[in-house]
Amino acid sequence: MKVAIGILGVGVVLLLLLMNKRQVKKVFAFLSLYWFRLAFSFLILFIANVGAGFFGVYIPVNVVSGLLITVLGIPGFLSVVALAIIL
Repeated sequence: MKVAIGILGVGVVLLLLLMNKRQVKKVFAFLSLYWFRLAFSFLILFIANVGAGFFGVYIPVNVVSGLLITVLGIPGFLSVVALAIIL
């Protein structure tokens, strides 16, 4: 596992060294947007979990739910809530 993480880290550093300044800025802007969305999706999941807990429905707050909401947005949130209600 340590070897795989080391190889991945070296690969990322080499990739960043091969890219020019404009490409690096574009990649970091793209990643920062999704980090913000991921943090916001966890906040929304937590608030929904607390609110739905009063009705006996528990919405899972985990990485898969957070990534689903990050990528899909409102439809992803509605699908997570629907699955929590159904299951």
